[in-house]
Amino acid sequence: MNIIPFPQRSEWSALLARPVQATEQIEAAVAPILAQVRAGGDAALVELTRKFDKLDVTASGLEVNVAALDAAENQLSDTLEAAIRQAYQNIRLFHERQKQPVEKIETMPGVTCWRKSVGIDKVGLYIPGGTAPLFSTVLMLGIPAQLAGCREIILCTPSDHPAIYFAAKLVGVTRVFRIGGAQAIAAMAYGTESVPQVYKIFGPGNQYVTAAKMLVAKEGVAIDMPAGPSEVAIYADDSAIPSFVAADLLSQAEHGIDSQVLLVSTSKMILNSVNLTLTTQLSRLPRQAMAAQALKNSKMILLDNQEDALDLLNQYAAEHLILSVENAETVSERITNAGSIFLGNYTPESAGDYASGTNHTLPTNGFARAYSGVSLDSFVKKITVQHITPEGLQQLGPVVEAMAEAESLDAHKRAVSLRLASLEEENLA
Repeated sequence: MNIIPFPQRSEWSALLARPVQATEQIEAAVAPILAQVRAGGDAALVELTRKFDKLDVTASGLEVNVAALDAAENQLSDTLEAAIRQAYQNIRLFHERQKQPVEKIETMPGVTCWRKSVGIDKVGLYIPGGTAPLFSTVLMLGIPAQLAGCREIILCTPSDHPAIYFAAKLVGVTRVFRIGGAQAIAAMAYGTESVPQVYKIFGPGNQYVTAAKMLVAKEGVAIDMPAGPSEVAIYADDSAIPSFVAADLLSQAEHGIDSQVLLVSTSKMILNSVNLTLTTQLSRLPRQAMAAQALKNSKMILLDNQEDALDLLNQYAAEHLILSVENAETVSERITNAGSIFLGNYTPESAGDYASGTNHTLPTNGFARAYSGVSLDSFVKKITVQHITPEGLQQLGPVVEAMAEAESLDAHKRAVSLRLASLEEENLA
């Protein structure tokens, strides 16, 4: 990786730009797929599955049967099954603690307001096939859906990996369909004869899946968040261990050729040391060609001081941010834009990707400036409730009347005035 020494602030925007995607061309390719599924239902899914996933299926074969889900556990090694179960426990515990008890607030005597959380009735999870079976994402999306009490949890994936099926059963997925790509997003967004329509769609995917999610969102189907290629930024000082930093960079780079990694430091020695060990570790990776391509989109940036480093990192707004620095927790308090933060030399991004407990479905492409990662809240709606007693209305009513009159909304005022008049008559009686 090339070291970029002491760039001017005026250069930062160009320096931190993500790889450009041909969004218009991708959407133009995806839109007909969405339209085909919307019009053709299961028949369209069969045709598109044969075309893109090379799977010869029938409409009745789109859904994975219960027997296949039940058999998946026996196809895993004891080690992997135990690992998945431990990850499930950790992720569930972290997300379970995100539940908030209902708190009734008396804003003034006789006026009580509160908020309750209600699980979204129908959610859809998408798990890509691609070059890696992302059963960990089934846990990350399925567990909060399970805790939220979503009535229907639909999973679409082109993969038949037993770990995906086992994880699906573990998190209480209602139905699983072997459908991939933009056509899977369309199926969940519009519904077909076999696939139920859902209210919100979650999950990663390639640029076509992402475009499909963005297009159906324009039509009123909720999605988890805008997404792009996965990324990591690392801030390292002289306390960092170069081999650890290199390993973290490569663990991100092996996701795909469009992944991006960024290393920021005030120490040229650290950057040089990381570069040396990076070359050595890359040569040993089974996915070295993919990782090497991703590194071409990546940068090492040398800055004068920590102030500049933190400003640059906040401007970048990384999906994953590793702070391999002294007093990492204190430094993290100055981070305002990041999807998830990893503190110190012994907190690799891989831990969050799999099993520490936090969710790995995070905002990319700079969206961490305004978006949070997936959490329990992503699967619930917050409904406010209020109750006003007669005494409360007598106190609050004049306030509402005055405001409604000032806005020239007479019916609003009348809705209060009639009640107040009724109460006055009762008091006189």
